[in-house]
Amino acid sequence: MAWRCSGRTNAELIQNLYTRGLITSPLVRDAMSSVDRAHYCPSSPNAAYEDSPQPIGFGATISAPHMHASACESLLPFMPEGKGAKVLDIGSGSGYLTHVLANIVCGADGKGDGKVVGIDHIKGLTDMARQNMQRSKEGRLLLETGKVELITGDGRKGYAEGGPYHAIHVGAAAKEMHQSLIEQLERPGRMFIPVEDEDGWGSQWIWVVDKDKDGKVSRKKDMGVRYVPLTDAPT
Repeated sequence: MAWRCSGRTNAELIQNLYTRGLITSPLVRDAMSSVDRAHYCPSSPNAAYEDSPQPIGFGATISAPHMHASACESLLPFMPEGKGAKVLDIGSGSGYLTHVLANIVCGADGKGDGKVVGIDHIKGLTDMARQNMQRSKEGRLLLETGKVELITGDGRKGYAEGGPYHAIHVGAAAKEMHQSLIEQLERPGRMFIPVEDEDGWGSQWIWVVDKDKDGKVSRKKDMGVRYVPLTDAPT
């Protein structure tokens, strides 16, 4: 059903996702509606409003909008608007979801209390994400106020300096459930992460990892997916 959600404009794309139940929260709908996906699809702006992954260069892709919606919906209970939530977006790529997550925790006007850190192992993508966010006044404000921070680093290790995080999104498939990321979760906190299955067939699954207020960790296997791998930067 997801492919039927493609639109001719950003507004039509997001409304289709909402109408067909792939977005259920008005907050997620509004956060995604206020970020023009075409600003974050530099290699294929004509296909920006398709509900499908798109190349962004450096062998990376921007995920399909319905997957970004699923991540936001899953993490939403841990990202209250204007309450100082800290979010880590690993594999931030062209910066799209980083901006959407900032809209959720800081509000559409960017004035609420919250912080999102986007980390990618490819400097060219980090630079691109910064340029993309500067294409809108809202994105510029988030960067200027430090409510969005974009850094280059090994996302498999997280970014302990900015943690602990109420929500962690991982946008590439990990080979394992990295303990360092679980350790950087707040109490309570949630991580949305695709992990390669151990069956040897190359399958991947979304795992939702929760840490409660006492530090107890639980894991739930959610849905099968197909992501690019979470690896070292190319040499």
